[in-house]
Amino acid sequence: MTAAVPDQAAARRVLAATCVSYMLVLLDASIVNVALTDIAHTFGSRVAGLQWIVNAYTLAFASLLLTGGTLGDRLGDRTVYVAGLAVFVTASALCGVAPTLPALAVARALQGVGSAMLVPCSLALINRAFPEPAARASAISVWMGCGGIAMASGPLIGGLLIDLSGWRSLFFVNLPLGLAGIWLGRTVAPAAVDRSRQFDWGGQAAAIVAIGALIGTLIEGPSLGWRSAPIVGGAVASVVAWIAFIAIEARRREPMLPLAFFRNRLFAGSTFVSMASAFVFYGLLFVLSLFYRQVRGASPLDTGLAFLPMTAMVALGGLTSGRIVARFGARGTMCAAFGLYAAGALGMTAIGATTPAWLAVAPMLAIGFASGSSHRPRRRRRSGRSTGSAPAWRQPC
Repeated sequence: MTAAVPDQAAARRVLAATCVSYMLVLLDASIVNVALTDIAHTFGSRVAGLQWIVNAYTLAFASLLLTGGTLGDRLGDRTVYVAGLAVFVTASALCGVAPTLPALAVARALQGVGSAMLVPCSLALINRAFPEPAARASAISVWMGCGGIAMASGPLIGGLLIDLSGWRSLFFVNLPLGLAGIWLGRTVAPAAVDRSRQFDWGGQAAAIVAIGALIGTLIEGPSLGWRSAPIVGGAVASVVAWIAFIAIEARRREPMLPLAFFRNRLFAGSTFVSMASAFVFYGLLFVLSLFYRQVRGASPLDTGLAFLPMTAMVALGGLTSGRIVARFGARGTMCAAFGLYAAGALGMTAIGATTPAWLAVAPMLAIGFASGSSHRPRRRRRSGRSTGSAPAWRQPC
């Protein structure tokens, strides 16, 4: 995409708009976990049902993220960004009034659709608004820092809101911020679009089946039995869909995910670290929320406070990752982050129902900092595809 270089005021509006939207996405990713016990009480849900509340969002986000980038290339980053934020805000309102657990899961999936549209376009807007490399790096650091702050404050804000107004208020808090982001986004000048880009319908369908079957198999496996027909069928469907996805992408002239990216060892390595990062971090958010609420009997606010060491370090890691990479290189940073993850995960295995709470602080600090410092957006020629590729691989975990 090419456009006239924006003035500083316009660039600041772009940064403000994209920071608001990214904060919403990450706030929603961390805030919901604190409410899982309350949602279970409202709807009489089992653990698998709660997993669908979390993963319905993940499924839609991960499956459609690359297509969201393509939409930005084809229809314009501002247009898709504003539309995605409008979808996210509407879905948040639907989550807040959901009468049943399936309705809540559907609304959460719709939130994921909105996020998949606005996240890749956010970085595309930043790259267009800040053409100079130094200014762009600073803007992306601010963007990531705002996301880190949202991630860090999510459990605490969630616990406070639940104590004051119940779990439905967690979704209504998105409305004023989302509307502000839409207003700011509409003030951004539109960019030139590339209408020659074709949608990869085959690759998109294969990705949805592959990720959906994988998530469904992992969620329902413990209750249905790993050898049951639905679970075995889901696993087979996921494998077949992944093979089909790779075959489709290898043959397309303009694939949704260029497989050539993975010939770059740095890209492949950072993608693997991102997947491992998401597996550990988001898994801990889910499990520890239930652990503190149901096993330790903590209040929502106390649970949010318990998460603060880990989530605060996510923000710190995101803010300092640029300097860390500049000093030690991307490879050294990824290796160190992986080591921190391993140490933190090992430390968490010693935490039990009667373990003093302070003993969990050190491993949570390590995991949080590793998560924040282990990924930075990479983006060059294609705004949508290269922006969306790394987040897409993080989400299924």
